[in-house]
Amino acid sequence: RFGRPGVECYCQHESGAAVIQLQFLINEGALVSALSDDSIHLWNLRQKRPAVLHSLKFSKERITFCHLPFQSKWLYIGTERGNIHLVNVESFTLSGYTIMWNKAIELSSKAHPGPVVHISDNPMDEGKLIIGFESGIVVLWDLKSKRADYRYTYDEAIHSVAWHHEGKQFICSHSDGTLTIWNIKSPAKPAQTITPHGKQPKDGKKPEPCKPILKVEYKTTRAGDPFMIFSGGLSYDTVGRRPCLTVMHGKSTAVLEMDYSIVDFLTLCETPYPNDFQEPYAVVVLLEKDLVVIDLAQNGYPIFENPYPMMIHESPVTCCEYLADCPVDLIPALYSVGSRQKRQGYSKKEWPISGGNWGLGTQSYPEIIITGHADGSVKFWDASAIMLQVLYKLKTAKVFEKVRCKEEKPSTEIVDEDPFAIQLMSWCPESRMLCVAGVSAHVIIYRFSKQEITTEVLLEVRLQYELNDLESPEGGGDQTPGTSPSPQTTAPQTHTSTSSNSSDGIRDNIPCLKVRSSPLKQSSGYQVELVVQLVWVSGEPPQQISSLAINSCYGLVVFGNSNGLAVVDYLQKTVLLNLGIMELYGSNDPYQRQLRSPRKSRQPSGGLICIQTSTSEDRCKSPTSVGALPFCVFLSTVLLSVCPPRGSIPQDNRDNSFSRSRSSSVTSIDKEAREAVTSFHFCETYNRKADGGLTSSLWVGTSLGTVLAISLSMPPGGEQRLLQPVIVSPCGTLVRLKGSILRMAFLDSTGSLLPSAFEPWYEPNAPANGEERDKVRKRRPVSVSPSTSQELNENQYAVVCSEKQAKVISLPSQTCVFKHNITETSFVLRADVVQMNAGICLACFCANGHIMTLSLPGLRPLLDVNYLPLTDMRIARTFCFTNLGQALYLTSPTEIQRITYSQEVCENLQETLGELFTPVETPEAPNRGFFKGLFGGGAQSLDREDLFGESGAGKAPRSLAQHIPGPGGIEGMKGAASGIVGDLARARIALDERGQKLSDVEERTAAMMASADSFSKHAHEMMLKCKDKKWYQF
Repeated sequence: RFGRPGVECYCQHESGAAVIQLQFLINEGALVSALSDDSIHLWNLRQKRPAVLHSLKFSKERITFCHLPFQSKWLYIGTERGNIHLVNVESFTLSGYTIMWNKAIELSSKAHPGPVVHISDNPMDEGKLIIGFESGIVVLWDLKSKRADYRYTYDEAIHSVAWHHEGKQFICSHSDGTLTIWNIKSPAKPAQTITPHGKQPKDGKKPEPCKPILKVEYKTTRAGDPFMIFSGGLSYDTVGRRPCLTVMHGKSTAVLEMDYSIVDFLTLCETPYPNDFQEPYAVVVLLEKDLVVIDLAQNGYPIFENPYPMMIHESPVTCCEYLADCPVDLIPALYSVGSRQKRQGYSKKEWPISGGNWGLGTQSYPEIIITGHADGSVKFWDASAIMLQVLYKLKTAKVFEKVRCKEEKPSTEIVDEDPFAIQLMSWCPESRMLCVAGVSAHVIIYRFSKQEITTEVLLEVRLQYELNDLESPEGGGDQTPGTSPSPQTTAPQTHTSTSSNSSDGIRDNIPCLKVRSSPLKQSSGYQVELVVQLVWVSGEPPQQISSLAINSCYGLVVFGNSNGLAVVDYLQKTVLLNLGIMELYGSNDPYQRQLRSPRKSRQPSGGLICIQTSTSEDRCKSPTSVGALPFCVFLSTVLLSVCPPRGSIPQDNRDNSFSRSRSSSVTSIDKEAREAVTSFHFCETYNRKADGGLTSSLWVGTSLGTVLAISLSMPPGGEQRLLQPVIVSPCGTLVRLKGSILRMAFLDSTGSLLPSAFEPWYEPNAPANGEERDKVRKRRPVSVSPSTSQELNENQYAVVCSEKQAKVISLPSQTCVFKHNITETSFVLRADVVQMNAGICLACFCANGHIMTLSLPGLRPLLDVNYLPLTDMRIARTFCFTNLGQALYLTSPTEIQRITYSQEVCENLQETLGELFTPVETPEAPNRGFFKGLFGGGAQSLDREDLFGESGAGKAPRSLAQHIPGPGGIEGMKGAASGIVGDLARARIALDERGQKLSDVEERTAAMMASADSFSKHAHEMMLKCKDKKWYQF
């Protein structure tokens, strides 16, 4: 339910059946819904959380149409059998009054007229009811005499009917694309037949049939021609044309194309009375994946700018991130650049739907949701309020060359559909650096700027691995913009001895996607800093990237997979480190991996996660050093596949259920060789037991539960950072856990969370002499309490969580101080260390549906709720926790579900909800006029209670429908109780206003009493004066 901007509500029927029709009780705060399971429900909208008051389940007939007249409590129910029943919406009981199909049609007709597709009463006579049957028969039924006045027959099926407000004409839409207009007293033939989109033959024959017109509305205006608005009716020769809504006004016909199929539409009018000029001003169109409101009062019929987040439906969400309590300047910055992306041509008027009121509750911290989509787009949403508001949209596909048709699709692509789909995202909100990884084995690094630039050459780094029978590559593969690279540094790009794009040859040294070579105009917002692509090697395609992290303080990006990891310096545009898993372990590898021959052909495997075998030939060899790249080698990462497997599936890997762990519980003889990099964490900590001070570090978690450390020796800041290399050196194994490593974090000696170091945001495209260039890049200091550290002889705690257990490690001694086995029978899908008001905790979501929180550093269980059993890969891919007790996941392809596990948020939730129902004064009914009242014209009323009530119509059969009381009353009481704080505040204001009004009433009462005394005296004097006079003396 949508109201004014900021007011929205989501409700769901318990049965889960499709909603086929909705009817408001106008200005009553209630809604009737009809479902495909032949049930109708009455919703109470007068409470913040709407609830069902009554339900009625039909058992013998199927519901096809409902109609509730304005200011009436009797609901008409049309059925598939052609009958019409009446329901009292106050008591939700059936009336004994029934219109049977065999009485409505001609007695001589033996054929069934079909289901009821329309019911509505005559705007000028409530006692006359128009009934439309699917077969093409329309009946004007007299409710009092219980017989048909007129019957109108057309040889094409009917889809909808609409009245002219004077009640003398109605219009029908048909399955052959025609509109027929009928005079109610001329049932023989239509007064007019129109085929709006049909070609008119010159010989006077009937136009060619068109597609069905599914719905038509007929709205009148005082000052001009009426509006005829309908959906469908296009010619059959318009193949491939998008769905359309047609607006006919006088001699003009406007065809408005929609992006998605039209589900329904509704015309907004100035008056709720059907017997008055309607004066339409807007049309609300519900599409399959959007909601559009069209302005009828402006030339060209522009649409209103939608304040609701319908754009989440544009492309399927493939991953998401959630950040609460983000920097306060972040949302305004994203909004400022996002507002420039908005399309032009919107209506100049405000959003026309204005019902409801905002909640009184206020939230003191901003929240942002980031969604990655299948088309390569990334969207930033403001989630600070109850509703979402889109801030900014980034299109990552603009970096690559477009494929115009399927024939031009390169043979190097490794996915059949959505080659730009976002798989992983890493974001530093303080520096606004963004890094995304796509399914085509590519990584793109973005920097935020408020200024527009044009990039001449997109910088690109290609990574590959070598087989033993190939020579080592000659160079680093990095290329700086605007320079002509030397032959050595471009060897990976220009090496063509084994390269081939043909399907017959062996594809080698070829990326999956082609980066744009033409200049790229980059608007304000996120701009491309670096593109990293993995390439084909000897016919072997690169695998997708499994883990990703970025750190703005160090200027580094790291990504990994089941072969190893690569560290990229995005400031110097160089590859710093490229190591396989075995090289990370060094000589202390606990798994005695056997050397194996290289794979000749790729065998994709099924399941939740596909992990390819890492062979000895896959390991990286030291290349020839080039410039300042002592660790630069070439790698093709083999990674955990999330997209569907291609080709045949080996027999031993067909289990794609959630009954087993993603990696650690895979039963295979090659288990040790399947170890993959699953998580990263940048930190300043102790990598060795003998360390006397903090070291810039990168901690690496693997799928076999191992945590390894890599030391980072950073050059000085400023210009030296761009000139001197970053020295990277592995430090070996630190700790082992059961299951794949999911999350790592660091606490100081007091148990407070140590955030990763970051660089504050600055404008990268500022002028050379500007103030922004003079800003010194500073790292965020790591908070350590020296006194406490000396007493305890420990300086830090490392928190490590895997699929099975969590450990807290004391540093630098590397001893385990706390340990907790999270689950034995299931496995953890997502784990996050989150900040709560009272401290920090570890939040976990398990595959068996349990949400658990553990205290830190003690790892004591705080919460264990069986919330949602894992039934969909989508939930596993999108579930994430954030600070202050919030979490979210994708509950369907088009819906984000936010949840909270914080008691404080739950207590304040009722206050943040808006009011859906705000009573307004019902406008006056249209004036009948003197002559209409004198000669019996104008609207005729009907006493429906006498006609349909139990005294007049009797009781309906009990077997026809079952009445089910709803929980609405209880929910209303709960809502009132939880909202008592806000009610008390409103009560105080109301009492003050009441006191003022009472004093005004007292003054007016005294004045009225004085006036009454004066009138009494004058009346008595007049009586005495006229007492003795005769009538003819006056």
